[in-house]
Amino acid sequence: MLSTRFILRNSAASAFARRAYSTQVAKFNGQKNANGNYVVSFIEGDGIGIEISKSVKDIYAAAKIPIEWESCDVTPLLINGQTTIPKDAVESINKNLVALKGPLATPVGKGHKSLNLTLRKTFSLFANVRPAKSIVGYPTPYENVDTVLIRENTEGEYSGIEHTVVPGVVQSIKLITKEASDRVVKYAFEYARSINKPRVLVVHKATIMKLSDGLFVESAKEIAKQFPDVELDFEIIDNTSLKLVTDPSKYSNVVMVMPNLYGDIMSDLASGLIGGLGLTPSGNMGDKVSIFEAVHGSAPDIAGQNKANPTALLLSSVMMLQHMGLESHGERLHKAVLKTIASGKENRTGDLKGTATTSHFTEQVIKNLE
Repeated sequence: MLSTRFILRNSAASAFARRAYSTQVAKFNGQKNANGNYVVSFIEGDGIGIEISKSVKDIYAAAKIPIEWESCDVTPLLINGQTTIPKDAVESINKNLVALKGPLATPVGKGHKSLNLTLRKTFSLFANVRPAKSIVGYPTPYENVDTVLIRENTEGEYSGIEHTVVPGVVQSIKLITKEASDRVVKYAFEYARSINKPRVLVVHKATIMKLSDGLFVESAKEIAKQFPDVELDFEIIDNTSLKLVTDPSKYSNVVMVMPNLYGDIMSDLASGLIGGLGLTPSGNMGDKVSIFEAVHGSAPDIAGQNKANPTALLLSSVMMLQHMGLESHGERLHKAVLKTIASGKENRTGDLKGTATTSHFTEQVIKNLE
């Protein structure tokens, strides 16, 4: 284990740029159009996705953020038994290099695989970044939560390799490769350095899965040699689960990185500490394309009822703005959202124990723009 002391660097970047919402280590090479705006592909999603996407559009227009939205339909197609994204959507996202995504519902009973998984594989979105930070003015049983989790996004138990051995016996194969492990671990180190977190914590179960998780661990040890200013630690996932819900403050100075399934579970656990998925932003990062998304469900039971909470999509868009180099716009939007949530239950939606409608919440965020 490396134990090199972390060296804090002076930086001209704003305080906002050093927060957990930063994805500044990713590369965005998009160009402004003739109107001086960036074009962003917008996957509005299903269910409540339409309502919360409208909220985002209204707030961006009021804030005069230099973004133009390009609607993107990802209704899945089955080609040779494989779930695929329509060609127009693929071309839009590859052209714009960045997308914002509402919640998607994968069609049931038609042979489709997860649309989220399909998007990640289509655009090689190898790292999922999930910060969870306590919201001032919205108390939960846990205070001062400030965690950052990076999940390997392309393989592990979600590789889709499973079959029936004999009737009543199925086998699902966990795939771990050195290439994917090196890539996501290196990203975690770069990310930790960019937001002044002194440690990278690899969460694993190599005590049992000695080859698969063992490869992930060994990759981390090798990659760490390139980052002598950042410490490397290891922790078994059982222990991390226990400690995270006992005292999450122990994880405020680390960036956690882990294989796919662990990251899926632990990122939702961390979200629960701050009030749920409705408050949690997310970014899926690739070498070329990045997609920012609300990770909650499409909530068809309340769709069209003006009850949905746009916060997760708004905060994901804050991550997007940071990634695109529009830090000042992101900071302004971030402050307006947090101020609205902190202002009382009359301005919070029902999932946050409030009474506000989606449209009222949107209006309040616009009023709080400074």
